[in-house]
Amino acid sequence: MAKLSSKYEAMAVFSLKNGEESMRELVKKFAERIQRHAENVEVNEDWGKRKLAYPINDETEGYYVIYRFVSKPDYPNELSRRFNISDGVLRSLITVIE
Repeated sequence: MAKLSSKYEAMAVFSLKNGEESMRELVKKFAERIQRHAENVEVNEDWGKRKLAYPINDETEGYYVIYRFVSKPDYPNELSRRFNISDGVLRSLITVIE
């Protein structure tokens, strides 16, 4: 029998080149989008601004945010697609929490 829902963790690294206000709007936009499609959403911004291990798009710093949520198995693929096509997201990774 297939799982109806699972617990996921999504980490995203946001660009700071357009300023902190633009980055905060993007963090909020993704939090709202996840809340529409998932439940038990937690946003953890404790990692904050950090130096990247290597430059990405000529940027050496990024803002790290972790989203934890419970959703159906098809939503993480859509979320990953949204992260990949959004300007202002340098990298993202979505994993299942066991």
